[in-house]
Amino acid sequence: MSEWHSFPAPAKLNLMLRVLGRRADGYHLLQTVIRFVDHGDTLSFRVREDGVITRINEIAGVPTGEDLALRAARLLQRAAGTRLGADIGIEKRLPIGGGLGGGSSDAATTLLALNHLWRAGLSRERLAELGLEMGADVPVFVAGENALAEGIGERLTPLAVPSDWYLVLVPPVAVPTARIYSDSQLKRDSKPIKITAFSAGLAGNDLEPVVCREYPEVARHLDWLKQGAPAWVTGTGACVFAAFPTENAARQVLEQAPRGMRGFVARGLARHPLRDLLR
Repeated sequence: MSEWHSFPAPAKLNLMLRVLGRRADGYHLLQTVIRFVDHGDTLSFRVREDGVITRINEIAGVPTGEDLALRAARLLQRAAGTRLGADIGIEKRLPIGGGLGGGSSDAATTLLALNHLWRAGLSRERLAELGLEMGADVPVFVAGENALAEGIGERLTPLAVPSDWYLVLVPPVAVPTARIYSDSQLKRDSKPIKITAFSAGLAGNDLEPVVCREYPEVARHLDWLKQGAPAWVTGTGACVFAAFPTENAARQVLEQAPRGMRGFVARGLARHPLRDLLR
């Protein structure tokens, strides 16, 4: 039996998210700034010779039939034409329905890690194509750079972002992405803007009013965080965040959070930790 290998699956924050329109197929056209932070899930892999792909642990709220990591492994196995398989263990830290990209990040890490462990030899571009089959957020994790994402999220332009620290609050709700994007009152006519580097003046999220209206707990967490710093919803929520220049400044605010309000402090990453796994 081969040995276990562990790989990180970091969270993402949407520092800005604008909805520009909707395609005929129902997908929304977006313009969003995505940055990675040093908090996330950890995936472990053990290569199998028999071609079987399985998850070794239970994850509350993620049945194996809906696990994007398992789906990613099977997509890669078919695309690479390999007879190898894998046991997969997932240490889940990112909340489900939190807007932090947990499932997408797990899928991307699976593609990158197993491409490496199986010596499959697929290019980053091909892995991104496989990722897009599972969701618009997966390619940015495969690409490995903080980026401006456009189209449905698949057109990526690497982008300079500040080296901030973030306080992320985690409301006790899971927000289904489809519910937010299907809301009749969602703003869908923002104008695209040209961005060469991200600054705080560009922050904002067109989804935020709908999320806060539908999920009062998200609104409560956001309102409290805004008392100490500019704050926003990430993605479709439920998580909310604020940027700080230092770790200490972020932790001081977290320590003042009302009883029962959970969160974490994370450092912004210059790039995905697996960026150099595939050259």
